[in-house]
Amino acid sequence: MKIRLPDGKEIELPEGSTARDVAEKISRSLAKEAVGAIVNGEVYDLFKPLPEGAEVRILTRKDPEYQLLFRHTLAHVMAQAVKEFFAKKGYDPEEVKLGIGPVIENGFYYDIDAPEPISDADLPEIEKLMQRIIKKNLPLRRYVLEREEALARYRGKDPYKTELIEDLPEGEEISFYEQEGFTDLCRGPHVPSTGKIPPHFKLTHVAGAYWRGDESRPMLQRIYGVAFRTKEELEHYLWQLEEAKKRDHRRLGRQLELFHIDPMVGKGLVLWLPKGNVMREELVAFMREEQVRRGYQLVTTPHIGSLELYKTSGHYPYYAESQFPPMELEDGESYLLKPMNCPHHVRIYAMRPRSYRELPLRLAEFGTVYRFEQSGELHGLTRVRGFTQDDAHIFCTPEQVKEEFLGVLDLTLKVFGTLGMGDFRVRIGVRDPGSDKYVGDAEHWAVAERQIQEACDEAGLDYTIEEGDAAFYGPKLDFVVKDVLGREWQLGTIQVDYNLPERFDISYKGPDGEPHRPVMIHRAPFGSLERFIGILIEHFAGEFPLWLAPVQVVVVPITDRHHDYARKVRAELEAAGLRVEVDDRPERMNAKIRDAETQKVPVILVVGDKEQEEGTVAVRDRRSGERATRPLAEVVQDLAERVRTRARE
Repeated sequence: MKIRLPDGKEIELPEGSTARDVAEKISRSLAKEAVGAIVNGEVYDLFKPLPEGAEVRILTRKDPEYQLLFRHTLAHVMAQAVKEFFAKKGYDPEEVKLGIGPVIENGFYYDIDAPEPISDADLPEIEKLMQRIIKKNLPLRRYVLEREEALARYRGKDPYKTELIEDLPEGEEISFYEQEGFTDLCRGPHVPSTGKIPPHFKLTHVAGAYWRGDESRPMLQRIYGVAFRTKEELEHYLWQLEEAKKRDHRRLGRQLELFHIDPMVGKGLVLWLPKGNVMREELVAFMREEQVRRGYQLVTTPHIGSLELYKTSGHYPYYAESQFPPMELEDGESYLLKPMNCPHHVRIYAMRPRSYRELPLRLAEFGTVYRFEQSGELHGLTRVRGFTQDDAHIFCTPEQVKEEFLGVLDLTLKVFGTLGMGDFRVRIGVRDPGSDKYVGDAEHWAVAERQIQEACDEAGLDYTIEEGDAAFYGPKLDFVVKDVLGREWQLGTIQVDYNLPERFDISYKGPDGEPHRPVMIHRAPFGSLERFIGILIEHFAGEFPLWLAPVQVVVVPITDRHHDYARKVRAELEAAGLRVEVDDRPERMNAKIRDAETQKVPVILVVGDKEQEEGTVAVRDRRSGERATRPLAEVVQDLAERVRTRARE
């Protein structure tokens, strides 16, 4: 068989040769360093036979794909260690049944059916067993069995592996990997021996996981681990995990009394508490101000709509599984909790004949929509069942699309810039030509995709193109923002849509007096307000910029005789539009300051005899670290200006 190398050179090898054979053919030193290969663009290990004519690039520990290989092998090492862990407890290792153990971002996991519960307290011992297996430098071996022979190995002993084999298509190769008597059904790829695994890993936690994600199936124990090439990478990641726990918006939401999710109200339904609602209203006011300045008109639409509305738009049945069931009325009418705002805005456009002179027509709404997320997928504010979008739909002529798209880009960048979220990437989601989930004319799709790319080029934005990531009705542009911990979040989205105007048969009268079809641009810079605020809480660790902070200033009187002056300070700050509290509890000054800092209040003003006599305040400013006494009027003016300009901090 012939194999082609990256430089175009071809080499001859016997049939059934592997990447190991290729490395040995090239040089002994490369064979020693090899950990795997890229074969026709796919990661292979050194054991799997190569196809005829394959293009092969040998991988060493310097290549990024090395992480995939050793993380996958670590999942097997962990499974072997778990079996040894229970063997030491007196169990037969065969009593430990194994589900699946894939590689995930930054690590791996394995689903295990164990004879007794595994707790987080057991993980250090399992880690020690894993380190011992790695130090043994056990060679891995790959082999293939016929279907019936493979089934005979597990039938009656391990229902999970039996099911996995039975679900494989007829004729598909069934491969196994073995190390020191431990064998696992697996496609690979793996490093050639356990000694090729860097020792920089940690088992993080144990969680419950239904077999194959089905709530009607057995609950297994899923052990998660992280693994990196270097000790520094591991330590940095573990720091990030600890920092993420501190920043968890659910914990801070309780501590700062921002929001509450009450099981009696319903899973995934958010109750905004007074302080959290301040943040929400500030963001809405910011967006409303920007939209009005840019020519948007605000509308309000119902929380429900006729089922026929969503059938016409295509949201039902395309997204039927993620929507709440229709409400059937006695008169035969059916209604649906609103899953999207766009059909309602289309009907506002369609209420009367439109002229090209009215376009672009920009309709905006802070509209609440409802999605039936599975219980196991709900997560604080970032995955809920009812959420409010800063939604808008621009109805324009085809010639106006690029200019309007550029306007939306400018608005989105203004949002991210104001909030200090400037580290982002842009991706354009286009349709997959091989999929049947998309609606509309192929020519319109091509035009819309080209218009988005041209607008991004004109705006100087770098972007990637993601095939299959489009909405069912049109291509889209997503902003993926990186927070201070380096985590990525998909936030703002813009979509170009030639299809909903067609489905609803809307038009405008052109300069020629004939009807023409408008184009719709869907946009939501925040996306979901709930999700956006959840991300902001974690990004800022609850220490919000002054303009966004629920309580902007706390005034701390040193003793009771300073209460009147503290209230005067509050009155002047409130007259300037600031949100202020006076802490007049019978507590010591230091305790009051500590409590205000715990509540992440940006500015603390301390007042005593001197301040009262001189008309000053002692400023403790979180942003600048300032500890100074300044005239009250000057502080009021400074803080009011920071709020007015929505200053970044």
